[in-house]
Formats: sequence, C-alpha cells, structure tokens
Amino acid sequence: MREKSIVLLSGGLDSVVNFKKAHDKTGIALVLTFDYGQESAVREIESAGGIAREYSVPFRSIALEWMRDIDKGLTAGNIPDYDPSRLDDMTYAAGTAKAVWVPNRNGVMINIAAAFAESLGADYIVVGFNKEEGATFPDNTPEYIEQVNRSLEYSTLTKAKVICYTLPMIKTEIVRFGMEIGAPFAHLWSCYHGGNQMCGKCESCRRLLRALGETGYLDEFLKVHRKGFES
Repeated sequence: MREKSIVLLSGGLDSVVNFKKAHDKTGIALVLTFDYGQESAVREIESAGGIAREYSVPFRSIALEWMRDIDKGLTAGNIPDYDPSRLDDMTYAAGTAKAVWVPNRNGVMINIAAAFAESLGADYIVVGFNKEEGATFPDNTPEYIEQVNRSLEYSTLTKAKVICYTLPMIKTEIVRFGMEIGAPFAHLWSCYHGGNQMCGKCESCRRLLRALGETGYLDEFLKVHRKGFES
C-alpha cells in the first residue's frame, strides 16, 4: 500500500516544493493551511487551495483565531523591509527574524496535522523548512524535527513522522529542485504581505528573488506566475 502524507502548505517556496515532492512519492491524504492572523492569510489560502485543486487532493483551511491575541511578529503586522545586501548578515537576519516570529506557530500547526494524520492513517507530516532560514529560525532545523518526532511518539498512537525534503537546502537549491520536479510555481505566494502582488521587499520576497536570480529562472518565473512582484 502506498504511503500517505499530510502537507502543511502555506504557498511559499519551501512548502510548494515539498508538496510536489510529497505528491510524487506518496498519496496526499490532506493539504492543510492556516489563518493565524497573518497579513498574508487570504493569499496563502488562495495559493494552497489552488494547488490542491490543480492536483485534485483534499484541502482544508483552519482558522486559529486565538493566535491573533498573541500580537507578536506576523500577527502584529510589524513586517520590516529587508536590505537585500545583508541577506547573509546573520546579526541583521536574527533581528528581522525576531520581528516576524510567532511563538510556537510551527509547533501548533504540526500538532494539529498530527491529529489529522492519526485520524486519516497518514504516515508523514510534510513541512517546508530550509537550511538558509534555519540559521535564524530554530523551528526550521533538523534538531527541531528530531525533537518533534520524539514527542509525537508519545502523543499519537500511529507515530506519524514530520519530514522535509528541502531541510538541508538553501533557497537557490530549492528553486533548482522545484524546477527539476515541476513544482507548481504559478501558485506560489512567498510574501509576508497580502497585497495584489508580492511586495519584493520583505525578507521572504528578498530571499526568493535572490534564488530566482541565481538560478537564472526569474524571467521564466514571472511569465508563469499569476501575480508577480510589485514594481
């Protein structure tokens, strides 16, 4: 019997590429996305839902109203523009990461996914992490996944495992990987804001733009992407 996955899909680069790899390797039991009060919630749900429809897989959007009360990071709307010349400046990156940090966001989402995984008989919970952001976001690291999986051995009977296909990669490598496997980049929403187009100025956009430029894929991306970047 083919293994099954639940995919946490925000619509960003990492989660879109992980979705496609999971779809190629496993059956998709469910795609989950969340509205926790972030400015980009509508765009993320639109992106994830569009991908789920394109691949004819089950999709569910979950509202986490109580997280709005945390009023920190992305839920507070304090999203800084990012200096593109400092993408590799770890001191600067640590400060901007703190500005968008939402306490235990990934932990909450993974635990919700774990409950669905046990209910639906899924073997894996697929997340979109990467080495580049793991340098400043502790919940994007191999150590985090290892500890979460240890916890799930006690909190679930079926012991579904959190996995990430892009965990050891930087963004440029993830773009190349996505190109190789035919990831649905047309639906991608990798911006912290929720405008009509991706802003091109927040950290998430800056890292995506650098990766697209370094792979030589930017022009092709703009041809296939539904919204593009603000000019």
